[in-house]
Amino acid sequence: MLKKNHTTVTEFIFLGLTDRAELQPVLFVVFLLVYLITVIGNVTMICLIRSDSKLHTPMYFFLSHLSFVDLCYATTVTPQMLVNFLSKRKTISFIGCFIQFNFFISLGITDYYMLTVMAYDRYMAICKPLLYASKMSMRVCLCLVAAPYIYGFANGLVQTILMLRLTFCGPNEINHFYCADPPLMVLACSDTYVKETAMFVVAGSNLSCSLTIILISYIFIFTAILRMRSAEGRRKAFSTCGSHLTAVTVFYGTLFCMYLRPPSETSVEQGKIVAVFYIFVSPMLNPFIYSLRNKDVKSAIKKIMQKEWLIK
Repeated sequence: MLKKNHTTVTEFIFLGLTDRAELQPVLFVVFLLVYLITVIGNVTMICLIRSDSKLHTPMYFFLSHLSFVDLCYATTVTPQMLVNFLSKRKTISFIGCFIQFNFFISLGITDYYMLTVMAYDRYMAICKPLLYASKMSMRVCLCLVAAPYIYGFANGLVQTILMLRLTFCGPNEINHFYCADPPLMVLACSDTYVKETAMFVVAGSNLSCSLTIILISYIFIFTAILRMRSAEGRRKAFSTCGSHLTAVTVFYGTLFCMYLRPPSETSVEQGKIVAVFYIFVSPMLNPFIYSLRNKDVKSAIKKIMQKEWLIK
């Protein structure tokens, strides 16, 4: 239903995680630490992979791009959120809000298709080891890593255009800590049916499609692992797959909770808690998930530490 007395909105006000003033400095410190760990962890992972020749393989090539996307994903939201924790008036311009919205959607879709590409890489490595070197050439890897970026940003652009077609005439208070689909649609004065339908179709189809590819890949992977005669081979295969499966579970689980619900005041409040996990926790944990259980990465870290020690 259309609302009367239209007044064009020029800025939005974030209500944030909580309206309790005494918690704002505490939350600032907590999320600043989380963001610093995210930046240090993902930048370190990228630098390790680029600097160590032993990590110049398709699996680590994709992992470096996952780290890059995770870093950008967290950066899309965190700096603005940190500023808002210390500000009395938590505002963002109309244009700034939609820029954040565009990058958030684009990087989110890119992120879970990057995880899908990594599942395919593990499938080729474990199920077709003799063909792996030829099938996963640098040209193929570049195509596989470019596809999620192109597809993700194309989807983000479409969703942004559909959101811009809505009329925002007040109120302008976003019941969230970033510009997301459900809380923005709640503020729209015009009919949100097309945008709401597009959100469900795009989120549902992309999540289902990418997750289906991952599950099918792992059915073949686990079948191949169980057929291995070597206990060491099975252990190594399970180790590399375990890291990826953990990252997939954290990221996809929270995304399903976030998007596959109708936009309402209740769903927005629940979405804030869910969003904390996939915006902050998942990008922060991924470098640790892939390094603590990975001998190659730990070996590269030791090598760099030894070099630094010798220099000193």
